[in-house]
Amino acid sequence: MREGIRHQTALSLVAVLVCFPSVPAAGVPRSRTADPPLHLRDTLQKRYAELFELAPTLRFEPQEIRELRDTFKTTNKSCRNIFRNHARFYQKQIDSAQISLTRGGETLTDTERHRLHCAIQSYDLLKTEAEALSGQAIPTAYENLNAKLDIVEQWPEQYRRAMEEVSSGTYTTRRWGNVKDIGFRVIASGQQEDIKQGQQAIEEMRRAGLLSPALENKGIQTYVDSVAQRVARHSDLKVPLHVTVLNSQEVNAFALPGGYVFVERGLLEKVDDESELAGVIAHEIAHDAARHSAKMMKRAKIASMFYQAAQAGAQILTGGVAGIAMSYALRYGFYGLGLVIDLRLLGVNREYELEADQLGIQYAWNSGYDMTGFSRLFDKMATKEGYVKSVSWFRTHPPFYERMLQARREMMFMPRQREHVNRAAAFRAMKKALAPVAAASRKEELNQPALLMMVEEGCNPPKRTEYKPGQPIEEICEKAVRTVEMQSPEHR
Repeated sequence: MREGIRHQTALSLVAVLVCFPSVPAAGVPRSRTADPPLHLRDTLQKRYAELFELAPTLRFEPQEIRELRDTFKTTNKSCRNIFRNHARFYQKQIDSAQISLTRGGETLTDTERHRLHCAIQSYDLLKTEAEALSGQAIPTAYENLNAKLDIVEQWPEQYRRAMEEVSSGTYTTRRWGNVKDIGFRVIASGQQEDIKQGQQAIEEMRRAGLLSPALENKGIQTYVDSVAQRVARHSDLKVPLHVTVLNSQEVNAFALPGGYVFVERGLLEKVDDESELAGVIAHEIAHDAARHSAKMMKRAKIASMFYQAAQAGAQILTGGVAGIAMSYALRYGFYGLGLVIDLRLLGVNREYELEADQLGIQYAWNSGYDMTGFSRLFDKMATKEGYVKSVSWFRTHPPFYERMLQARREMMFMPRQREHVNRAAAFRAMKKALAPVAAASRKEELNQPALLMMVEEGCNPPKRTEYKPGQPIEEICEKAVRTVEMQSPEHR
């Protein structure tokens, strides 16, 4: 029984963030290629990299794009509202069961008490699922759709302009365009002042229980550090770099002030080559070189900045607002603390992400890596690898068109690389060492209660869930909308 719950919960949102909502069939574009013409809907299912190449060869009527964008807006709103209502319904069931517990008191039999505990646990899990859909998965899927629609609509003209800038040489006047001076230029002065701030931030996060333990494998830690130190030596970072691999299933990395970078185990499992890893690390180093986290924390002490995160951690540990469902979900690999921490505390906002994208591409290039690494990983995550445990990645790295556009332009403006760093053997060795470590960690995560939270044993899994393993968001939304329509007065 427990294995069934684990399997269902751990895999339940596979493809949720990457499959596309159902849209009406669009007209056929006039393609200049010899390939069969594509419908607009089919076009949006392609990966970002492929779409950038294809977009200049396609022509769609402006009305088609407007209608599709309106459809996205309407369906997104309707679908999110449906699952918000589901969450409210589940909360009412929880409240009812808790009232029964209170009224029954000592007169309840063990069987009755167990039944109410299981009901609260199941409804709380269903509520968490509904909230994850309405608050995270559905809007992220539509962000991807709109970003890709923007590429189809706007990239042909943007590409033409970028080529004109290359031809005229005006691209060299862009901000931080002096890439031959990397390491000798100043992106943000005063980096040394951030070291103490970063140390305090780490202490606060550990105290709040919001920092996963370090991965206990020296070989893996050494390998990741070697990649990071190579990038740091070819960047604008002016402080020593400290890199830690965290034993967490989340697919993410983050930087704290003063040269402190954390790479999560899930990211190492996801990357397919060293350049993808280097691209992510370069992006995080860029955050520190530009002092993004320090700027976000400028007007408040570290303790107060992390108070919200500490509260969230305390709520989980004591069964507060986050409650049983979050613990239950964590226990079965549903998702990690990325949903709890307000990652804006780590210096994340849209402007800073654009800056880190640009600088990260430059640092990867200057280090000799294939500078497309970060964008390839981003593309993969957004298009076909969007598991729920990656949700914190999308919270900190939203797939906005502007970011994809600026990254593409920056790569066009960089001097051509003759060859790339090739450490395939070292990368394979890291992956080989990681496999048993990750397997053992996943087994431990499945067999131990999460965050010391009490979970009622012997409960059957919910008879119905908000989604099934592998179910795409279009099916989730179509079914939900259809159900609501059938329940409306005109269909009775």
